[in-house]
Amino acid sequence: KGLGTDEACLTEILVSRKNDQICALKKAFKEEYKCDLIDAIRSDTSGDYYKVLEALAKGERAEDVQVNDELVDADARALYEAGEKIKGTKTTVFIEILIKRSFPHILSVMQNYKKFSKNDLSKAVDLEMKGDIERCLLDILKVAMGKADYFAEKFYLAMKGSGTKCKELNRLLLSNSEGNMKGIKAAYKRRYGRSLNADLMAEKLGQDYEEIVLAICGPDN
Repeated sequence: KGLGTDEACLTEILVSRKNDQICALKKAFKEEYKCDLIDAIRSDTSGDYYKVLEALAKGERAEDVQVNDELVDADARALYEAGEKIKGTKTTVFIEILIKRSFPHILSVMQNYKKFSKNDLSKAVDLEMKGDIERCLLDILKVAMGKADYFAEKFYLAMKGSGTKCKELNRLLLSNSEGNMKGIKAAYKRRYGRSLNADLMAEKLGQDYEEIVLAICGPDN
């Protein structure tokens, strides 16, 4: 809503939510704004980035935890042949695999990709894609490597630099308040050597806001 589109917010929400959460989100969006979420995305985005968001918004990602080794190997090869092996990039192959396969499957694909390339899959995406679609696909790979680490980085970036991005911080806290914060705080401490609570207090958010934020965050592990 308003001038411009918050691509980072769209990406974060759609890459990190489960199918049932996306389904509930679309229902709530339509009730609140009287239009389909996919139609709204179409009006504000374009090109390959829109195709990725549209596919994510359908909520059709496989969610099984079992991994088929033959399919993993085939997907790793397909991604290499659709990107680094050729001149140009077959973006549709990346979208089909990274949007529809389960996260455990994608993690195995990332490990197997090294059989075909000197680069890891994240580097290959960086070489083959640019702009919003690159950031979106890289976020998918980060979620596959660990959702707690993914959100720990998001919290860090919301506080990095001059000033605190309170809108992003609020979204991160509220969307992870039901049972996710313990894992995120452990990942944050492991990645940055400091507790998330300590860094939040260092931001000087103001007494009332800080108390609310720390209450949602919960005590240090």
